[in-house]
Amino acid sequence: MQSDHAKKHRLPDWDDLRVFLAVARTLSLSGAARVLGVNHSTVFRRLGSFEKRLGVRLFDRLPTGYVRTNAGDEMLGAAEAIEEQVMALERRVTGRDLELRGTLRVTTTETIGLTFGPPLLAAFHKAYPGIAVELVAANERMSLSRRDADVAIRPTNAPPEALVGRRVARLAWAVYAPKGRRDVDAFAPGESWLDIDDSFGHTALTRWVSARVPAEAIALRANSMTVLREACRAGLGLALLPCYMGDDDAGLRRIGELIPELGVDLWLLTHEDLRQTARVRAFLDFMSDAIARDRDLIEGRRPRAGLPGKAGSQRSVKKAAPRRLATG
Repeated sequence: MQSDHAKKHRLPDWDDLRVFLAVARTLSLSGAARVLGVNHSTVFRRLGSFEKRLGVRLFDRLPTGYVRTNAGDEMLGAAEAIEEQVMALERRVTGRDLELRGTLRVTTTETIGLTFGPPLLAAFHKAYPGIAVELVAANERMSLSRRDADVAIRPTNAPPEALVGRRVARLAWAVYAPKGRRDVDAFAPGESWLDIDDSFGHTALTRWVSARVPAEAIALRANSMTVLREACRAGLGLALLPCYMGDDDAGLRRIGELIPELGVDLWLLTHEDLRQTARVRAFLDFMSDAIARDRDLIEGRRPRAGLPGKAGSQRSVKKAAPRRLATG
């Protein structure tokens, strides 16, 4: 077991040295942040933690910028020697990754994995037969920083700062009923609803429903959007669903308008250290183009076959939502 002294004076890891080198070369936190692709506060926090573990100041903070101390000068020579070795190793490893082969671990949500996963992955495999994809379809978020996965197809309005990627669409949401039902008043007393439980992670959904639907009107709660879709089709109640699930299901019909406040961006993300890996680049480029072809469905613009026109008696969910129904 390590002593407290050994823990305090353990050797720095490469992330420590990258931060130190960036500050030493730019002489400022903002300059180092640009080099590292992180924000100003992250550099400040990491450098402070590094100095604390070493028990020595590496820089003097002056109004004109950061100036290395004697300890910082000594650290610079050692850090640059280590950097040279690391870069040489990375070049050798990256050289192997120039080939479009190997394993690629991808994480996404259950619903995206079920809806888009099979056809898109089949097309990707046909285009890149040397890349074996491992798909983890789960609502729990896996860490790309810890290399739990190489790529994430993730709904989020705030991607983690350590990840890089591209926004490919904005997920639209609406209320759905079984196709056979007509003239549905979503908020009429006695109407049954289906709800996602708190473990799903998108708390805005549960807040939206609870603000408009009394608890006794909830016929089912589940931790799966797929279960809610199937229950809605079976006639158990109305369901709040992403449009790529609801509009593409012949057994469902949309009730009312899109709900803009529930919209969430869909991102293709990877860790910054993997962005130049050939199989990662190939997957991101392929999926970006493939998902773009389905943006009308994802963003709720696909025509709703069989629905009544503007003269029909649909009630707009957005307009019907300002009040909660009274609970006896």
